[in-house]
Amino acid sequence: MKKWTVAAFKAAKGIQKLGCCTAYDACFARLADEAGVPCLLVGDSMGMTMLGYETTLPVKMEETLSAVAAVARAAKNALVVADMPFGSYQCGDDLAMSNAVACLKAGADAVKLEGGASVCGLIRRMTTAGIPVLAHVGMMPQRVNSYGGFKMQGKTREAAARVLADARAVEEAGAFAVTLECVPAELAAEITAALKIPTVGIGAGPVCDAQWLVMHDLLGLNEGHVPSFVKKYANLADEVKRAFSEYVSEVASGSFPAAT
Repeated sequence: MKKWTVAAFKAAKGIQKLGCCTAYDACFARLADEAGVPCLLVGDSMGMTMLGYETTLPVKMEETLSAVAAVARAAKNALVVADMPFGSYQCGDDLAMSNAVACLKAGADAVKLEGGASVCGLIRRMTTAGIPVLAHVGMMPQRVNSYGGFKMQGKTREAAARVLADARAVEEAGAFAVTLECVPAELAAEITAALKIPTVGIGAGPVCDAQWLVMHDLLGLNEGHVPSFVKKYANLADEVKRAFSEYVSEVASGSFPAAT
């Protein structure tokens, strides 16, 4: 397999739909990479899947950089995108640039940040400096407190027009792709047709050029709330617990380790 680049990801629009997912450590990044996953997002969803937080908001830049480095060391072919955590780009463009540079130095091929027209100036500055940006519009988890929960966006005509305007704006600013999260499928289809860059859907219907799934959700490792759009491709939580239980039982019974 050839290494997936930003250019290759953009060129896949209209030719090949891409199944992409999150990764947070070297072990699972290697497995996903060897399975042919074209793009791995080191998502701030690690706050909920790996670190035990209720939302993505507490994730620190240092935690992101550690995870990015681990994933980048293991993924030989996938495009590695670093999700910039809350606070890493909202506190001024200079700090945002410094944090984005740190992501690339840690091994990421690109960064992802949430926001539409409000972050276009930053997207332009990053892309001018050679930092590829994957944008994110629609439902933005870092704004969960403003929404009052994780709620679908773009349901009214006015709200849909704002999401479409945001998507057009980030494309014009230089983003190489845009995530559409939790918007109606009809709106996602309209945006996908309107843009020249790929759309990456998560809870946005089947028409998007690519899809995201959180690794823990698709592997059945997440035993908490799972969004309705998720498909579990395995149920590893039960298998992992079975293995732990069998190990504990064998040690307790004396059958492991075996006598030599």
